[in-house]
Amino acid sequence: MATFVDGPVRVSVPATSANLGPGFDSLGLAVSLRDELEAEVVGEGLVVEVEGTGADGVPRDETHLVVRAMRAAFDLMGEQPTGLRLSCHNRIPHARGLGSSSAAIVAGVVLARGLVAGGQLLASDEALLDLAADLEGHPDNVAPAFLGGFVISGREDDRWFAVRAGVDPRITAVAFVPPTGVETAVARGLLPATVPHADAAANSGRAALLVAALTGQPEHLLAATRDWLHQDQREPAMPESLALVRRLRADGVPAVVSGAGPTVLAFGTTDTSSLRARCPDGWECHDLVIESQGAALLT
Repeated sequence: MATFVDGPVRVSVPATSANLGPGFDSLGLAVSLRDELEAEVVGEGLVVEVEGTGADGVPRDETHLVVRAMRAAFDLMGEQPTGLRLSCHNRIPHARGLGSSSAAIVAGVVLARGLVAGGQLLASDEALLDLAADLEGHPDNVAPAFLGGFVISGREDDRWFAVRAGVDPRITAVAFVPPTGVETAVARGLLPATVPHADAAANSGRAALLVAALTGQPEHLLAATRDWLHQDQREPAMPESLALVRRLRADGVPAVVSGAGPTVLAFGTTDTSSLRARCPDGWECHDLVIESQGAALLT
């Protein structure tokens, strides 16, 4: 039987940008927007407190995504507490393609393990990553949220895998965040069931080039971020985002749709002030760095 620790446990978890152009459902980066959450086992009942980005649009009951992830992790470890208090301070924009749902899932499983005495023995990092990817349905956001940095991920037989790779320190990024979001399910619903063999082959080559570009040859980022599989297909849900991607790329800026969109991520290797000047009216603009630290318990 599991024993719960006394007092609260806190976690910080990064935003993520996945796909990165051609790396559909397989490539992702942890970036420098972080949610901070605190949880504590209490006598009985559930209290959920939320402040910050998206606070008005999330439930305060067992359907809250962090709570659902915590419950799944407690099940994995063999014990459910009778009472929980959860406090969330959100900085990652919701429904914008920056991994807010993955951050919630990863935060939940890490908090649950932290609340169980000896939780590391009951739920390894590999087990938690498997659980998080199962809950999300794909690993490209949860893996960098959990591990940090640049991660190549996927599924082999009945297990998820995630491999970290270094990022060239010269690489910077800017996120252009529009005022309205797009739900991932809507964006995925626009994807065709099949793609031409030539497009798949072209995407495979660019995804391989993107790994080389991010890890040490950023001069290839423009060519490496070209996509054939998902960005143009999602244009009906985010026409302004695709228009911005095309304008930036026409000027030689490696720009992609972040995750399922509608945020646009632009890579650079120098000062980002010229990129920030391209931010459309009414959009938010964030300078980002690659976060080497994934989800971390705070002391």
